[in-house]
Amino acid sequence: MNRQRALQVLLVLLGLFYCSWGYFLFGVLRHSGWLNGHNDVLPMFLSLNAALGPFLLLAVKHPAQHRLLIAYAAWQALAHAFTMTIQSAQAAAHGMHRQDSPLDIVLFAAIGFALLALLPPKQASPAAAPI
Repeated sequence: MNRQRALQVLLVLLGLFYCSWGYFLFGVLRHSGWLNGHNDVLPMFLSLNAALGPFLLLAVKHPAQHRLLIAYAAWQALAHAFTMTIQSAQAAAHGMHRQDSPLDIVLFAAIGFALLALLPPKQASPAAAPI
């Protein structure tokens, strides 16, 4: 499998994965689930990735034309993994354990690194036409 095809497969899987978060977002908002435990961050987090999903699916056909979007998806996944790593370390320092750690950290770090590894190269900008 060549690099572009691997990226296209990853974009489809990740796009569908993020699109599915719309279902969870709807459930959290419909039943006011975020009010339990005052977790107002959850719907905002779900909405960001649910909105990213369709754009990743649009990028599948011509990934090189959507290089910045793919880079954003990679860096936001790495930032998320880094933030959860800090949260897990802080929780451990206070004798607590995050429920979904370390699986979520590994998952988002893997997403970020895979997208960066498969990121299409920069395209040369067209030369300016002489006047």
